[in-house]
Amino acid sequence: MKSVLLAAIAATTLLMAGAALAADADPEADSDVAPAPPSIGADVPLTYFGPSPSEVKREYVGPYQELKSGKVDLDAGTITLPLYEGAMKSGQLVWYIVTDTDDKENADALGLNFSPKLTYADTGRAVRKATLEKGLKLVFESGTVDFAQKRSITPGDAPNFFPPKEFHPPSIGDKDYSPLVKITNAGEHIYNAPMVAYNVSADTLNQFCDGNPDHSIVHTKVVKICPRTHTVTMMLTPGFSFVKPVFYLSTDTNNPMTATLEGATYAPGLEDIQGGADDSLFSPVERIFVFVNGPTGKDNPQRQGLDSALSDGGSPLNVLGGIPTVATDYSPIWDLDPAVWTQEAIEKGYRSRMTEEFSILGMVEKGWLTGLNGKKFGSVGLVVNCPIVYRFL
Repeated sequence: MKSVLLAAIAATTLLMAGAALAADADPEADSDVAPAPPSIGADVPLTYFGPSPSEVKREYVGPYQELKSGKVDLDAGTITLPLYEGAMKSGQLVWYIVTDTDDKENADALGLNFSPKLTYADTGRAVRKATLEKGLKLVFESGTVDFAQKRSITPGDAPNFFPPKEFHPPSIGDKDYSPLVKITNAGEHIYNAPMVAYNVSADTLNQFCDGNPDHSIVHTKVVKICPRTHTVTMMLTPGFSFVKPVFYLSTDTNNPMTATLEGATYAPGLEDIQGGADDSLFSPVERIFVFVNGPTGKDNPQRQGLDSALSDGGSPLNVLGGIPTVATDYSPIWDLDPAVWTQEAIEKGYRSRMTEEFSILGMVEKGWLTGLNGKKFGSVGLVVNCPIVYRFL
């Protein structure tokens, strides 16, 4: 396992009074998350080791690409995905990607993530409607995005860098925009199809086939976009799921502050997602745990959380719940649970990097972690659209 977990621009999440965070990350600050080679401490070189167990059976330990429809660059922390062209009913061009669906057969056929929970997201504005038209193009009934916003953020004063004093998201959807789409005339399945550009020609976007995109017309996470080759390369975020280091793609959220900190699109349609139910019947979400005041310091192997991300430039290293090949409850729509270390936990030396859901819940049960401002731990009504991409172990 020679994988290197580097993210040149990692963004992740959290909140406060209904908001969350993500910051531009320093690659060196997150390199300690990468699995070490199994040859360390052994009497033979790495070349003597056989294939990773995950190559024999995907549920076994080892690297595994969850979202198979794209090509992952582990060193750059990016994924190159198919770029799809669609349109609004009014005629404007829509450029989008597809990452997840509740259609198991199509997920397997196309290398998408399968998420049965998406079926239960279809409430209110949370799922837009589209029809499949001539040329295999989707025509969307509603929901547009303005990418011509100016992202800005001013951190709070040390040592409490979160919440930020000022923020403005990089892209804003209209009141009906959601990345989730139901194709009404072809199976009525739901797809996770985040918009990456809107009302811009292919010729204009082809200028960015080699990179350096204009983020006033494309999503902030876009590194390269190329209608000529039908591809788009997007930046990934490092985190954990049940101790396993992972990469995921953060594209949309239901709150302006979260969108600013995530470098994502504010999608008002996601405000109608029903959170707080985790894995119960009809729940459309899975939980993501975000630490507010975890250990800080760029060289600290325990560093984690929002204060750390805003002060030392690394990823917050959020902890995801279930992902495919590890659990059965995966959803790309993550319900944010902020975690705050109590002063007593800090004084006793209990504060450290957390990487697994049930150990976090155990610390909550013992009283060492609380919700924001000392309130009860749990959902605060914020969700982020973060499809899982890669599992390192």
